[in-house]
Amino acid sequence: MKHLKLIITAIVLTILLGLAFLATGAPEKQADIKVFTVSKVNQNQTTQRLVEGGYIKSSWVLPVARLMTLRFGLIEPGGYKISKSMNARELIVILTSEPQLKWITFPEGLRKEEIGERLAKQLHWTDEELEKWNSTYTAMQYDYREGVYFPDTYLIPLDENGLDTAQKMINRFNEKFQGYPEKFAAKDIKWTTALTLASIIQREAAGAHDMPLIAGILWNRLDQNKQLEIDATVQYARGKTEAGWWSPIKGSETRSLESPFNTYLNKGLPPHPISNPGMDAIDAVLKPEETDCLYYLHDSEGVIHCSTSFAEHELNIDRYLR
Repeated sequence: MKHLKLIITAIVLTILLGLAFLATGAPEKQADIKVFTVSKVNQNQTTQRLVEGGYIKSSWVLPVARLMTLRFGLIEPGGYKISKSMNARELIVILTSEPQLKWITFPEGLRKEEIGERLAKQLHWTDEELEKWNSTYTAMQYDYREGVYFPDTYLIPLDENGLDTAQKMINRFNEKFQGYPEKFAAKDIKWTTALTLASIIQREAAGAHDMPLIAGILWNRLDQNKQLEIDATVQYARGKTEAGWWSPIKGSETRSLESPFNTYLNKGLPPHPISNPGMDAIDAVLKPEETDCLYYLHDSEGVIHCSTSFAEHELNIDRYLR
C-alpha cells in the first residue's frame, strides 16, 4: 500500500511537471524581439501585461517559471528585450536581470555635467565616455552647449552612444520649445537670450510660483544696465566643489572669480545658459510679472521678498536672513 502511494505521487508529480513545462513553453515558434517596458507606477500589472501581450499563456505561468529557474528577484522598472518565441523560463531570467533600457529622470535646473554624472552611473559609462559627454557630445554647436538638454524622464538603452542620448534630449527640447522662438522674436528677444535668462530663473526660484516675479526683477535690472548679481552664475563659473556643483558661494568669490559668467563683475547676461530649465522658467521669461522691484531674497521658508532699492533690500536681509 505504501509503495502504491509513492507510485501514485510520483505519477502525479510527473504529470504536473510535464504540464508546467508545456504551460511555460514559448507561445510562438518565431517572433521578433521587442522592448517590453515596466514603469515605476504599474509594476504590479507586469504579469497581466505579459499575458495580454501574448508573451505568456496565463498569469500563473510566471510563478511556476520562477520556481523552475529559482529566479525570485524583483522585476525592476525599465525596458527588456523579449520575444513571444521565448519560453517563460527564458523570460523570467531576462526580467529578473538588469533592465537593458533604464528609466533616467533629470530634474529641472541641472547643468550638463550633472546630467552626464547620472547617465554615467545608470549606464555604466567609463570616465572616458563621461568626458566625451562633457567636452564633445554636448559641445558641437555653441548654442547647444547648455540649456537644451530638456529635463524629463527618458528610457535609455544601456548600450546607447552618448551622442545619441544628447540628441534625444535636444529633440525633446525642440518638441517642447516649438513655437517659442517666434513668440520671443515678436518681443524682439533672441531665443538664446530667453533660454539663458530662463536657466538663471530656474536656479534662483523656490518654485514655479515665484518665477514670473524673478523674471520681472531681472528684466528690470537688464533694462537699467545693472549687474544681475546672481549667485548661481558664480556657482556655474566656479564648477564642482567637495560640496557639489551648487554649493553656496563666498562673498570673496563674487569679487575675485574672473569669468564672463560672474554677473557681479559683468553687466548683462552670461555667454550661455547655466542650467537646463523647464517650461515654467521659459514661460516666466516670456510673461514676466510687472514690478518695480530690483532686488529679491528668499527667507528660511522659501518665501520671496523683493525691494525697490538697495537700502530696502538690506532691511530685508536683516529681517529675514539674520
